[in-house]
Formats: sequence, C-alpha cells, structure tokens
Amino acid sequence: MEVRSDGVQVRCEKFGSGGHPVIARTRLQVWFIRVCSSILLWTGLVQLVAVGELWHPRFFTNITHKITQITPFPLGVQVHAQPPPPPLLPARNYISNGYLKVSCNGGLNQMRAAICDMVAVARLLNLTLVVPELDKTSFWADPSNFEDIFNVKHFIDSLRDEVRIVRRVPKRFHRKYGYKVFKMPPVSWSNEKYYLQQILPLFGKFKVLHFNKTDARLANNGISLNLQKLRCRVNFEALKFTPQIESLGYKLVRILQDRGPFVALHLRYEMDMLAFSGCTHGCTKDEADELKSLRYAYPWWREKEIVSEERRLQGLCPLTPEETALILQALGFDKETQIYIAAGEIYGSDRRLAALRAAFPRIVRKEMLLDPVELQQFQNHSSQMAALDFMVSIASNTFIPTYDGNMAKVVEGHRRYLGFKKTILLDRKRLVELLDLHQNGTLTWNEFAVAVQAAHEKRMGQPMRRRVIADKPKEEDYFYANPQECLCEGTNCDDLLGPSNSSTVQ
Repeated sequence: MEVRSDGVQVRCEKFGSGGHPVIARTRLQVWFIRVCSSILLWTGLVQLVAVGELWHPRFFTNITHKITQITPFPLGVQVHAQPPPPPLLPARNYISNGYLKVSCNGGLNQMRAAICDMVAVARLLNLTLVVPELDKTSFWADPSNFEDIFNVKHFIDSLRDEVRIVRRVPKRFHRKYGYKVFKMPPVSWSNEKYYLQQILPLFGKFKVLHFNKTDARLANNGISLNLQKLRCRVNFEALKFTPQIESLGYKLVRILQDRGPFVALHLRYEMDMLAFSGCTHGCTKDEADELKSLRYAYPWWREKEIVSEERRLQGLCPLTPEETALILQALGFDKETQIYIAAGEIYGSDRRLAALRAAFPRIVRKEMLLDPVELQQFQNHSSQMAALDFMVSIASNTFIPTYDGNMAKVVEGHRRYLGFKKTILLDRKRLVELLDLHQNGTLTWNEFAVAVQAAHEKRMGQPMRRRVIADKPKEEDYFYANPQECLCEGTNCDDLLGPSNSSTVQ
C-alpha cells in the first residue's frame, strides 16, 4: 500500500518480468509446498507403519485402525482380507534346448490333459514352453484363448521351478522375419524314450517345434515318477481358472450347497457326442438322419457306417435321459435328490428330459441358478461354460457321468485326488442288458434295482490301482482318471491301492 499526496491509500501490485503478479505467484508456491509436504508426511507415515509392523505389530494396531477411519474405502466396495501371495519359487536354472509351441485340440478337458502332458515333455527335454494355443476349429468353435480360461500368470509362476514358460517366442522366430516353424504331431501314447531319441534332436536343427496335435501324446504308464507327479501338479495346482470363472463357479457351488447335498450328473446326451458316436437310441428317424449328416460333415469324425444298436449293446453309447432316470432310481436316489446337470444343450431338449424331470423334480442347470447377465460374458464360449460345470462337478457330493469321455475321466481323477470323493462309474454294457431285461418284463423292478446296485459296489471311485494293458494304451485306464502316483506315498500305496492290477493281452 502507498499513500498519495492527498492522503488516499492506493494498493500497488508488483509485477515480475513476465507480467504476472508476484503475490499470486507467491501464493501458488506456498500452496504447492503445502501439497508436497502433505504427500511427504503421509508417505513417511505409511512407511513408518510398515516398518513398525515388522518390529512392534501390536503397538501399531491402533494407528492403522485410526488411519482406516480417517480414509474410508468408497461406498459399495467390499474389502476382504486377502492373504499375501506366496513367495515365488526360485526359477530352475537350465540351458534351454529350444522353444516348444503346442496347439491343443478338442474340448476343455481334452486340452487340459494335453497341457499337463506338454509341460512334462518340456521338462523332460529342457525346453522353453510357449503358453499353449487352444482349439478354435472344433465342433464347438470356441474363440477362447488360454488367458480367457486359465490364469496365465499363475500358470507361469507356479511352474517356474520346473519349466520356463513364455507368452510368445522371440521376434527372431516370427514368420515375418523369414523364420519357418517346423510343425508336426508327436506319436500318440509315446514314452520318454521317443521324446529323448526322436524329438530332442529336432530342436538342434529347428530351435522351435510346433506340436499341432497334443491329445494323448504321452503314455499312461512307464513314465518316471517325477514326470507323473509333475503332470498332477500342473493339473491340480497350476491350471487355475480365471478370477471371473472361479468367482461365478464358487457362487454356483454356494447356491447348490445352501439347498442341501447335490449330485452332479454329466448327462452327455448332446448333439456332438451323438453324432460322433453314431448313437441314436430313442431318437426319431429325422433326428437320426440329422446326426448322421452332422457326423459326415466333419472329416475327422467320418468312419464306416455305424449301427447304433450294436454300439449300444457294446456299452459304447451314452445313456439316454430316460435310461438315466431308471438307473438313478435303481441306485436309490429319490424325488428329493437335488441334481445339477453338468452338460450343454441336451439333444431333443425338454421332450427328452421329461422322464428325468418327472422322476427328479429338483433338477437344475446353471442357467436356472444364475442371472442371465452373469452368464452373458460366457455365452458362445463353450469351454468357459464347461469350466463352470467342471467346478460344480468337483465340488458335488456325488458325481455321475453317463459316458466316459474326457470330462468324466478328468473329474474322476480330480475327485480321487481330493480324497476319493464319491464318483459312480456306470457300467454301461451291463446296464443296457439290465434295462432291456426289465423293460421286456423279464426282471421285476426289485430284481432290476438289486442287480444295478450289485454291479456298482466297486465302481464308486474307491482307491484302486490303474489298470495296465501291455501294448494297448487306448484300452487301459487313463492316467488322469486315476493318477495313482499322486494319491499316496511310498509303502502306503500298497496298503491304499491293493495288489497290482496289470494285465497282458496277447
């Protein structure tokens, strides 16, 4: 302030060289210093609390509580105390012999088993595994990538002490840089000798190999114990579903458990299975013609003319919904049994499900238990939908598959791993005989029920040795259905599994 000669006070502002008021600039500087100081103080306080927790955790409990009261979380956000992630295992130190790319073929559980096998092959040959590619060309035409179904980071981190896994090969091995990857399908049911003697030398020449088919490319038996256990570790620990799938899967399980015990029925009476197997029992002539046309539309399904009834009598067809209803009743399940159908769209829809619903009114599907909005993100992604059914099947009180496909086998093995949870493995050949005898009046209902129960006394998922058939790996027990090497330790295996169950076929 200045005083003029006439006594009036006049406010005068000083300007800097840029023409801006010096006072305004000074205020801005003060404000900036205060903000920075506040940030530094809060940072220091947080650091102090963190360090203090290491030395005097009880002393700082009240302080952290006060901080939480001062800075509450936004409304609508639920805060759950999450345990800290386990420390990363030390990475295995080895010189990689090359990069292994794999394209898994088939449905979710066929691809799941293949991924486990390919990790074991990469470990055996000291390779770097590229995150697997999933099948997008099968009947289901699911566009899902690995990261859409499985937790990629967990997959890579949890196996780092065994195998180096990368998301993609280095750029120098890309086609646009003139590199041509060598593609091949490894021989099915191969042992370690095949991979060491015939596959490993190829990496010295090509550096990158692409296995374009991976189903059943590693033998069930005759594999070293460390590789068998690694297959289990991948299957039961490393292959976690994405948080989105897990969250919805756990919600499904909670809803079902709140309603009481439940049976997961893998009713494999879907269009693709019927077309592939040639099984048309119970179908109309138009439906049978439709299924046959579908089978011949896919080159890898085409085979000689199939006689449906012959296959059925051999036990090679999935049970129909009507047959399933009778079998469940014979096994002792009543109208109050809660049944979750773990399957896709049943062929013939409500018409074919009528008998099953009449016998068991408490039948549910995921579409009946969840809001359509919750399932929307999984629509047109059959593998992601199958992942939900997989989670429910693992958690169920009883699991019953009506066909021994890949899901049935992988779920069976997983339930064995979780403590031999009850899994009723239907003897379809014997059941078809009994069903026909009952329906033609030869067996009364009581005789039929007693015979069905007797046929399954030892088919409830109890501990047992995996059946080995020399030179016929397709006919012996599947590793993932009964991974006995991972279910017990040392001499306890003999006590748990009983005597050897190997057989030699001449």
